[in-house]
Amino acid sequence: MADYIEGKRPVLEALRSGMPIEEVFLSDNLERDTLVKDLLRKCKQRDVRVTEVSRTRMESLIAKAAPKAPAERQRKIAAQGVVAKAAPFPYVSLNEVIALADERTAACGRALIVICDHLTDTGNLGAIARSAECVGAAGLVIPNKRSAHVTAATYKSSAGAIAHLKVAEVPNIARALDQLKNAGFWVVAATEHAEPLLWETNMEGRIALVLGNEQSGVSDLVRKNCDLECRLPLEGDVASLNVAQAATAFMYEWLRQNHG
Repeated sequence: MADYIEGKRPVLEALRSGMPIEEVFLSDNLERDTLVKDLLRKCKQRDVRVTEVSRTRMESLIAKAAPKAPAERQRKIAAQGVVAKAAPFPYVSLNEVIALADERTAACGRALIVICDHLTDTGNLGAIARSAECVGAAGLVIPNKRSAHVTAATYKSSAGAIAHLKVAEVPNIARALDQLKNAGFWVVAATEHAEPLLWETNMEGRIALVLGNEQSGVSDLVRKNCDLECRLPLEGDVASLNVAQAATAFMYEWLRQNHG
């Protein structure tokens, strides 16, 4: 299913973030204000096709872009006169991520693959992708069902980093962990229910880091399939961290232990 982005600013942000866009639709009576001129300039730079459409056609596109929005909201969006159709994100196989990890291991003796156990927020997925790309992770692994997928929000929260990171969709996380173990990875669950602290845990070499759902954390089935588990200490009054913030701490501890 195509991913549609509606509104002048959201479409312009998607273009700036590097999200692959197939086509931008403009209402044929749209005023060429500063935002629209910037948008058209960015489309030209990226060689994105721009198509002018009638108000009726625009309303039809809005219905696809925001099917759950109330009719009044859809009319307001249509009045902005801008909708973009995003290209499908180029997901890869888990084998491709492992192959890149093998290259990283051969080059510097370390590799990191990040597994997201049914995250639901696309913004969190983007923030995790940004940190993963910064530490040199070989890729992300996400379930192909009941999980956040790569959308315009992911590109925005990753500051475009998602475009430079391999992302594999898998039908079953537990089986993916078995495949990673067979490929020589130690599987580490990041969970607040663990006893060992992160910096008491060996994160050297080839690590598959498992991050849990925003509400329930790493599932029991997945935890049972991990080699190790560890947690971050929480000494303040607020006894929790956003999963993306916690993920950054875990990834940088992996990098610290493997540095040099």
